[in-house]
Amino acid sequence: MARSLKKGPFCEPKLILKVEKRNRSGDKSPIKTWSRRSMVLPEFVNHTFAVHNGKTFTSVFITENMVGHKLGEFSPTRIFRKHGVHTDKAVGLKK
Repeated sequence: MARSLKKGPFCEPKLILKVEKRNRSGDKSPIKTWSRRSMVLPEFVNHTFAVHNGKTFTSVFITENMVGHKLGEFSPTRIFRKHGVHTDKAVGLKK
């Protein structure tokens, strides 16, 4: 569900502080976060985030096109396996 326009974008305050600290120091190491619900702000551009997907941290480099989206959109939580039958034996083909 979309967030109300009158409320404005949501971003974890601690995450904003981490980005500001990295901007002042010039450090380019990844920022580790569990906050998948935080919206990507213009201050995040050209930073790398390690976004938790429930099991591991996925490295996400933020570009201008990502502003306005949520961090969780770039760190998938599910693994897609192929549709349909995968082996010849299951189909009943003889070699």
